[in-house]
Amino acid sequence: MTSESAAVEFRIDRRSGVATYLQIVQQTKQALRLGVLEPGDRLPTAREVVEATAINPNTVLKAYRELEREGLVEARRGLGTFVRRTLGTLGGAADATASDAPLRTELADWARRAREAGLEKDDVGALFTAVLNSTYKGDEER
Repeated sequence: MTSESAAVEFRIDRRSGVATYLQIVQQTKQALRLGVLEPGDRLPTAREVVEATAINPNTVLKAYRELEREGLVEARRGLGTFVRRTLGTLGGAADATASDAPLRTELADWARRAREAGLEKDDVGALFTAVLNSTYKGDEER
C-alpha cells in the first residue's frame, strides 16, 4: 500500500489530558503493534489528518517527526510519510499470534465479563489503563 494512505484514522480526545501530538504517536504505534500498519504503508498526510480531526497541521508534523526520530517512519519529500518498521505485531505475524493467543483469549473473556457486568466501553478502558499503569509503575524511569 505505497501510494494510498494506510487505513488508519486518528481519534483525538481533547479531554484526555494527553497532548494531541502524543495521541497521534501512540495511535500510530498501536497500529504498528496490531499489524494495521506495515512497512511501506503511507501515513495520512497532514492535510488529511487536519481535515478529519480539526487540529493544527504543525501538531501532526510534530507527531510525525517524533515517529521519524524513533525510526518508525520516514518522510519522503513530495511523497509523504511512510512506515519503515513495525513494533512486533500482535496480530500480523504467525509466531506473534501464536505466542499471544492465550493472553488474547483471556483478555477477550475478561472484556466480555466486564460488558456483561454493565461496564461501558470507556469504563473498561479506564479500568484497564489503571491496572496497566499500576502494573508497569516505575518502568517509565528505566
